Amino acid sequence: MGSVSFDTSVRYLAGVGEKRAETLANMGIYTIRDLLYHFPRAYQHRGNVRFVTEVEDGETASLIMTVASQPHTAMLKGRMTMTKFSAFDGTGKCNLTFFNQNYVSKIFTVGATFRFYGKVQRKGRAVSMASPSFEPYTEGIALPEFFPVYPLSGSLTQKYMGKIISSALSMLNEKEIEDILPEKLVKENHLPSLGWALNAIHNPMSYEHMEKARKRFVWEELYVFALAISLSKKKAKSGNAPVFNPSDMDRFYSVFPFSPTDAQHRVINEIEADMTDKKAIGMSRLVCGDVGSGKTMCAAAAMYMAVSNGYQAALMAPTEILATQHYNDLGVIFAKLDIRCELLCGSTPASKKKIVKKGLIDGSIDCVIGTHALLTGDVEFKNAALIVTDEQHRFGVMQRSALGDKTRGGHMLVMSATPIPRTLALIMYGDLSLSYIDQMPPGRKKVSTFLVDESYRERMNGFIEKQATEGRQVYIVCPAIEGEEDEGLVGFDYRPEDNRPKLKNATQYAEQLQKKLPAIRVALMHGKMKAAEKDKVMSAFAAGEIDVLVSTTVIEVGVNVPNATLMIVENAERFGLSQLHQLRGRVGRGQHKSWCILVSDAKGTEAKSRLEAMTETNDGLEIAKKDLAIRGPGDFIPDRNGSARQHGGVAFKAVSLCDNTADLEAAFGYAGEVLAQDPRLDREENQAAAKYVEEYFGSIRSSVN
Repeated sequence: MGSVSFDTSVRYLAGVGEKRAETLANMGIYTIRDLLYHFPRAYQHRGNVRFVTEVEDGETASLIMTVASQPHTAMLKGRMTMTKFSAFDGTGKCNLTFFNQNYVSKIFTVGATFRFYGKVQRKGRAVSMASPSFEPYTEGIALPEFFPVYPLSGSLTQKYMGKIISSALSMLNEKEIEDILPEKLVKENHLPSLGWALNAIHNPMSYEHMEKARKRFVWEELYVFALAISLSKKKAKSGNAPVFNPSDMDRFYSVFPFSPTDAQHRVINEIEADMTDKKAIGMSRLVCGDVGSGKTMCAAAAMYMAVSNGYQAALMAPTEILATQHYNDLGVIFAKLDIRCELLCGSTPASKKKIVKKGLIDGSIDCVIGTHALLTGDVEFKNAALIVTDEQHRFGVMQRSALGDKTRGGHMLVMSATPIPRTLALIMYGDLSLSYIDQMPPGRKKVSTFLVDESYRERMNGFIEKQATEGRQVYIVCPAIEGEEDEGLVGFDYRPEDNRPKLKNATQYAEQLQKKLPAIRVALMHGKMKAAEKDKVMSAFAAGEIDVLVSTTVIEVGVNVPNATLMIVENAERFGLSQLHQLRGRVGRGQHKSWCILVSDAKGTEAKSRLEAMTETNDGLEIAKKDLAIRGPGDFIPDRNGSARQHGGVAFKAVSLCDNTADLEAAFGYAGEVLAQDPRLDREENQAAAKYVEEYFGSIRSSVN
């Protein structure tokens, strides 16, 4: 088999048949490039070699031992087999057991030496390991210190993934690799070549190699992101929105059930000034505000202004349940203003979709509220002049432009419940004017926040039961869906000095809680569930049919449940402060006293100080500033699905290493220099970067003048 290029299909690799290619495709892996950019989520530190006498019970480590007895295989119930033998080093003996791996009896011959890696069990002086990983060991020949641990799907195994990645690396012709980074950026930041970095990220020889490779990919991600944002800014500034006349805002305010805050008044006035400015090319405004600060009222005001001037408006939300919530809230308001508003989502019945689409084309529908369904090609407007996107950090860069295209350069209002520090917002959304709703409506109750450890478990369970029996509802958020073997991992989110506790997983948590509190109605929700399943669970929770919802962070942006009074976040050290603040915003929305409990057994001083910051303030912008200072901009940058990147983000795999905005600002500087010389990235040296930008963010260059 000859060499391969980045564009070669993974089907070219030995061992990748039709079924495995389909599984890889479900993970977004189609080409050699996709495969090589499928970075390890962590590494097994097999170079952590210990002696039999010094390992502790439950410790994950490597033992270099010589086989002492011939392996013996016995049949167990259910057609299972168990192979056992003993091995020793210079300090003691260890018993090894392998289940359903009969072939090992031919591998482990008496006198042969291996490096065994896995969890050690110790009972007194007796030491044992069950199904450890192993490699033959020869004195004087070094074995790899780090073994990559990849995100997997379906029936794929770590061994298989490592094998095809190693195969691709061995066949890759480095001379044919097109580097997306400008030569100036590479030299000034002392970055390795792409070929070296790819080998090092998958097979690091040391922590230094690991960090050097990741630094390279941090810059790749930031540079491509900067290019895409800069190109989208050029596109946005090419708009030519209609100039509105001032609207009768007293009429608008008269139909609302509550009076706007001073902050809402200020933001609405800024919106109206944008859309009535005869010298401007149209409004492009970002409204930031905490959950519950009243961004929706500002959006409704903008939509009212558009309709009052004879135009249509659209509001796009990231989920059907949030779109439906907006429709239920605003539909009543708009009806009082004689504005026809309709809902358009993926689950909208075909007959209803047909009516809505016809009404948008003939102009009989003034406003539409929906999801990504608004982006489909057959959704057309007669004269839309305003697009509102809610939860902007949930949408990809180009989804905003795609919906904006339908207004032919109309006004754009984007909203985010993630308070973004102004300096970062200016970099990321420099084409947008900024408005901050820095005031909460009167009556909004402060959520009391506490940081506790595992010793509070029984008291927490009692508090959960108390809330449920009093008719209130509870959210419990876990960082994982199912159990994972995190022990012994290093790299990415698993450095040994973190001393991080094992992840709580939502599936097991829900099962155990239901057994412990059988009278309480417990439900589970996570990201692997289909959208319809998630909506069904969330709707049941909103209707009060569920007492406790155990979930992953999919509830971060969700339906308004005023009856929910308790938010518990497990392994809170695994979340960014801004994300924790978003989760806390799910409670305290009704008339009842609410609490947020952050559970963490993390020992590190940094983790503790971060979480303590959450207990000290409810100010989202203040929290965002602290998060930016501690973790860098990773949490504020959208991934390819539009979600703000957190641990385990799909696309931005390394950018969380950036611990301040300096690299992000520098990336925009490099991107600006390149675009000044080559505005459409047409030059040969920029073709690789252009291709990456368009594959990732969609077609931008075609609409840049």
